[in-house]
Amino acid sequence: MKGILTDARFRLILMANIASSIGSGITMIAVPWLLVTSENGNVLFGFITLGMTLINFMITPYVGTLVDRISRKNLLLISEIICLVVILGFAILGFSGGTYTIWHYTTIYMIGSLYYTIFYPTMFAMNQEIFDKSQYKSLNGTMEVQGQLSSMIAGAVASYLLVQWELQSILLLNVASYGAAAYFYIRLPYVKAKPMKNVNKRSGAWDGLLYLKEKPGLFVFLFFSTMPFLGVMITNYLFPVYLSDVMKVSGDIYALENMIYAIGAITAGMAIPVIAKRFGNESTIIAGVALYTVAISIIVFVKLPVFLSLMFFLAFGNSGTRVARNSYMMDVVPNEIIGRVDSLFRTAGLLFRLLAIALFTKMISSELIMICFLILSGAMVIAALGVFLSSRKGLIKVTKEKLS
Repeated sequence: MKGILTDARFRLILMANIASSIGSGITMIAVPWLLVTSENGNVLFGFITLGMTLINFMITPYVGTLVDRISRKNLLLISEIICLVVILGFAILGFSGGTYTIWHYTTIYMIGSLYYTIFYPTMFAMNQEIFDKSQYKSLNGTMEVQGQLSSMIAGAVASYLLVQWELQSILLLNVASYGAAAYFYIRLPYVKAKPMKNVNKRSGAWDGLLYLKEKPGLFVFLFFSTMPFLGVMITNYLFPVYLSDVMKVSGDIYALENMIYAIGAITAGMAIPVIAKRFGNESTIIAGVALYTVAISIIVFVKLPVFLSLMFFLAFGNSGTRVARNSYMMDVVPNEIIGRVDSLFRTAGLLFRLLAIALFTKMISSELIMICFLILSGAMVIAALGVFLSSRKGLIKVTKEKLS
């Protein structure tokens, strides 16, 4: 990681990410809390979350096209400025004596969700574009550590500010973070790369699917390697219910669980670049999916101390897979179409989450949460087999071919 940290471009990106991640992270913790603590807030927040997932599902393919068509730096800068202006308007409303209502909370939450929908694929594509292949592993490892540390800081600060500050002050802090991020992006040296001669120029929102249709092994490998992340998104909903209703623990145990998870993810961000350099991205991905699968398959059959220990391995499996997978995609997918290929898997993931959460919400209401975990475990076993078999049936050959 030391090598990538000496690159001035990466330091600017890192500072921009830290600023925007902490600022927006605090807001995206505070606003849902204000929503769920309002009258009928639990039900309302569920509908808002479902609605935003549907919106993101519909727009994600077109975000991928946008990422591939225009300057990634400008796209990030524009999104920071738009969010800054909108959130500043809501802050001014509070400081001028206005009262925040449900629709204000909803709009702020929607802005934050849309920001993330644009930010992550754009940053991923820009990192591939401006850095050398030799830097990809340490780049993605450092980004994982930064993301986890930013989330921890945002959570700690938010827990304090929710008690000490009013919403308009929190929003003003978010505005400052967007401004800082925009400043660092303005300073970032960037020239949009010219298209590779050996890659056919595409411009349709679904051309990522056409590209992968020619490489079915690659499609299967990349699709199933997203499953640990999708599992984490789903267990963010399942674990609180399981801990409170089944294990009957207090809120401090839930906080401890999150802390152990963060430690595992940070450890993966530091260790995986070294492991992947030794064993290769493909083998590291297979091992990461397998580790997550084993941990999630046994976690509801153990006592609390082992449960908490397994959180470390869930985090290591998920984050380790993501770091190696990002490096792998940067290696094999041409930058000209990376936005659309990446958006294809993000869209598929959103659909899976929609279906799974809809099913599990119904089952949890019927006190069938253990069955939910068994279904998730079964899906992960299929994913682990899919990743392993696709890598053994021609994928390695595909990655070594000259992509065209």
